[in-house]
Amino acid sequence: MSPVSRSAKLLDQQNISISKALNPTETPVKEKHVRSAIIGTYQEKSGAIFWMTILRQPLQENRIVAWKFCHVVHKVLREGHPRVISESQRHKGKLEDIGKMWQHLREGYGRLIHLYIRLLITKLDFHNRNPDLPGNLQVTNDELEAIGENDINIYFQMAVEMFDYMDDILTLQHAVFGSLDLYKSNSMTPCGQCRLAPLIPCIQDASQLYDYSVKILFKLHGALPADTLIGHRDRFSKQFHDLKTFYNTIKHMQYFKHLITIPALPENPPNFLIQSELRTYVTPVVVLPQEEPIDSDTTVDSLIDTSDTNSIIGDQLDTGGNGSISPDVLAERDSLIDHLHHENGRQREELHRFLSEHQRIVGELKHHIRELESVISAKNDELMQQKQINSNINKQNADIKLKITELEDKNRLLDEKFEKFKKVYSKLREEHITLIRKKAEVDKQLGGIKIAQEQSERRTLEAEQRLQELLQGQATADQEAQRVAQARSELDDVRKQFDQSKTENLALIAKIDFISSEKSVAEGDLHDLLAQKEELDLRISELQTEIEKNRIQSKTDFDSAYYELLLNSISCAESIIQNATAAIENPAISALTCTADYLETLGTSGITSLTDLESSYKIYEAEPKEGKSLIRSVINVAYTLAIYLIHAKSTSNTSTDISFGDKIFDECKSLALLISSMLSNIKEKSPSTFDQIEKVKAQINLIFTMANTLSKTRDNVDVGNLVENELQSMDKAIEEAANRIQEMLDKSRADDSGLKLEVNGKILDSCTDLMKAIRKLVKKSRLLQTEIVAQGKGTVSATEFYKRNHQWSEGLISAAKAIAMGANFLLEAADKVVLGNGKFEQLVVASQGIAASTAQLVVASRVKANRNSTNLTALSEASREVTQATGSVVATAKSCSQLIEENDDLDMSGLSLHQAKRLEMEAQVRVLELEQALETERLRLAALRRHHYQMAGENDG
Repeated sequence: MSPVSRSAKLLDQQNISISKALNPTETPVKEKHVRSAIIGTYQEKSGAIFWMTILRQPLQENRIVAWKFCHVVHKVLREGHPRVISESQRHKGKLEDIGKMWQHLREGYGRLIHLYIRLLITKLDFHNRNPDLPGNLQVTNDELEAIGENDINIYFQMAVEMFDYMDDILTLQHAVFGSLDLYKSNSMTPCGQCRLAPLIPCIQDASQLYDYSVKILFKLHGALPADTLIGHRDRFSKQFHDLKTFYNTIKHMQYFKHLITIPALPENPPNFLIQSELRTYVTPVVVLPQEEPIDSDTTVDSLIDTSDTNSIIGDQLDTGGNGSISPDVLAERDSLIDHLHHENGRQREELHRFLSEHQRIVGELKHHIRELESVISAKNDELMQQKQINSNINKQNADIKLKITELEDKNRLLDEKFEKFKKVYSKLREEHITLIRKKAEVDKQLGGIKIAQEQSERRTLEAEQRLQELLQGQATADQEAQRVAQARSELDDVRKQFDQSKTENLALIAKIDFISSEKSVAEGDLHDLLAQKEELDLRISELQTEIEKNRIQSKTDFDSAYYELLLNSISCAESIIQNATAAIENPAISALTCTADYLETLGTSGITSLTDLESSYKIYEAEPKEGKSLIRSVINVAYTLAIYLIHAKSTSNTSTDISFGDKIFDECKSLALLISSMLSNIKEKSPSTFDQIEKVKAQINLIFTMANTLSKTRDNVDVGNLVENELQSMDKAIEEAANRIQEMLDKSRADDSGLKLEVNGKILDSCTDLMKAIRKLVKKSRLLQTEIVAQGKGTVSATEFYKRNHQWSEGLISAAKAIAMGANFLLEAADKVVLGNGKFEQLVVASQGIAASTAQLVVASRVKANRNSTNLTALSEASREVTQATGSVVATAKSCSQLIEENDDLDMSGLSLHQAKRLEMEAQVRVLELEQALETERLRLAALRRHHYQMAGENDG
């Protein structure tokens, strides 16, 4: 068959199948017609013929045809050839036109068609943005990760797009069920089934979208903060409940009983904040018993071959050779139908068996989950005691966090005040610049007016001069006329001269008339110029008045803002002092220390700033406009004295006398009150401001005097000699302990035998190795300390170096004392174990304690050492050897304890039933007694540690 005839035949088959599928009868679409359309896309390997055929149907004339059109398109997009999705993108405009047309029919199918068209467009957009997802949305977990590229941004966007897709599905199903109010009594009616049938592909899409949304949200919560994803969780929770309602409604409808198996959703949505819930998550599976999806090349090829055979059979059925159907074809068709029914029944039984097995597995998993939950409940009960112990610590942390929050709020208020002050200053500056610009423009206009006035006056003078010239000409003409009259009286007899004089007289009269008209024009111009001058004078006066008014208003506004700026500065200074007061009252500051010398420099800076404040306030009192220096001085004083308060409290922490330290702290609080009172006096312009400034200076000097006394008291202690004495005592104690252990070892080898000799030998050997490692570490530590003193003392002695670094020296003293005490304790524990009246646990505790003390010595020595020092490297190596030796002592003690216990095992072969029961009860009583004693000893150990830390802190202070 040629490709042209094959294409024509395929077009004819598609036209017949789609015409039958979209018949105007209000019944559901027959699956075989849709199946034929899907097979056509695989035969063609495209969706071009499908769209060309289906768009020819009366989609805008018949609502039933349009509704079935949406159903068929949805099925073809899901199950058709993969190219159908990409080729359908060009038809989105046509789909939108159909949806807009049916949108105007708001009741019945009109609204359903509009919502279904919107769902199809959403599906096409979703696949356009995610081209790797097939039309049926079925991918494996690995394929889903490959689509997301392990990029959180891609997963975030995919989750939003899936939520939008799910919203359209849920909106459509809600509208479908809402239109079935008249059909709830019987969902098996054809008109009801016509509306319900498209929900089957919607259920399939919704199940896949729900599954992928859960997996993507778990990935997002594993990489992003929970607050960022609160919107995703809210949308998912709402869709979960709507989808569960949708599924429950479908399950109770008889129409869907044999068409689709609805998956069961859990009672509550997954908790994405707990990543472990992903392991218990069960993927919902939708099962269609009637058919299997077309998604493989093998199926495509078989469909193509079957389509050729079916086309031949169809030709025979249509033509029958002579227009009738042959009996062989009918028999073959009936046998094929019977075979398909039988195969359908077999597959349905297999499906039920699979579902039963699945439900059994789910039941076993639920039972196992309940067992695990009981175990977790028991563990939670065990954790309650620990939670009660931690509750007091949590309360203290909450109080500290509350104070920190209050400080942050105060700082934020301070920042807001500063921003407001900054905005007011900017506004004033802009208004000032605007007024300056307006003044420049007015001055420019005034200059132009003055120039115009000068030009007018000049023109007036020119006109007056011209008028004077005309008047002089008129006088000359009068004189000439008189002269002519005289000439005429004298020369009456001369006719010719008379005529000539008459002619000249007429000319002069004409000239006089012309001059008179020129004079009238000049007078009119002069009058106009005088009127303009009066108007300009009036305008100049109005502008000057307005300029003066604006200047006064600007000055008033500037003075008001300037005063408000001063008040804000003082308020800001008060806030700084209040923050400093709160800081020195915070218990956390008790860990800070400061020297009296550094405090003296801060006090000098504070007194200098107070002197500047005093001078600035004098200037401000004399001239309130000159408050710029006062603002700067107030802020400087507040900042300087706040730092002084904090360092004064830190200096009081170095006092060994707690009462004296409290006195310094009380004086600091008094200083804070004096500073606040001083700032209030400045704000209120009180006459006692200068007296208050002097009181603040006196209080600063008083605090410095007390701090200087504290420094002298501490200097009187000979720290340097104390360090040397304690280090020598430590060396002596370690040496004596090593010799004593060696003596015990020699004595044990001479007097003991058997198991006792083996145990004593192992114990004393491990203790000897530990003492050797400690002696080596102490030796390396002394070398490193000598190097530190040589590098840091300069021209002073080692004793003076220890005095200057008294805190570091006190750390060395504490470590040396602890090592000496640990050596004696280890010696006593080893002696008791060898004599048989000691416990191995004492030996373990002694060895661990001396190892911890040596670690303290290493840390104290490492604080001031050069990182590249060879002695520091040797000390670190010796510290590791001590740790290994300690572990060896512990292991040896435990091993020896087990040897003795194994040797002392009770021989129970001769016990009777009564004796065994009695011994069992006694053993249980002993276990309970030991557990109670263990709890008591733990509490006692915690109390001893707290007391030890408290005493160590007092000695260090």
